[in-house]
Amino acid sequence: MGEGFIPSTGALVTPIELTCNQKAYFIGKPNPLIMSHALKKFEGLSRSDVAIIGDNMDTDIVGGIEAEIETVLLLSGVTAKEDLHRYAYRPTYVVKGLGDLVD
Repeated sequence: MGEGFIPSTGALVTPIELTCNQKAYFIGKPNPLIMSHALKKFEGLSRSDVAIIGDNMDTDIVGGIEAEIETVLLLSGVTAKEDLHRYAYRPTYVVKGLGDLVD
């Protein structure tokens, strides 16, 4: 992707909100609604049967915590081990990478 200004979601949604005279409701990560909806798609599974696996404390792990689902932080991506002290919340598990979850 080239350098330059890339508008965020809010900049793209605001004109639509103003035109429709209604506020948008965002359901992307880390909204727990999207996690609950995904669980409903898998009949027979409950929150205790699944985990949110991700590399970002600000989206993946927050989403899991807010949805009351166990979380696994992969240190192979966005959040580094050295960053964990900055957060008031903690993932259920912390692993180096996805390979650590496989026997």
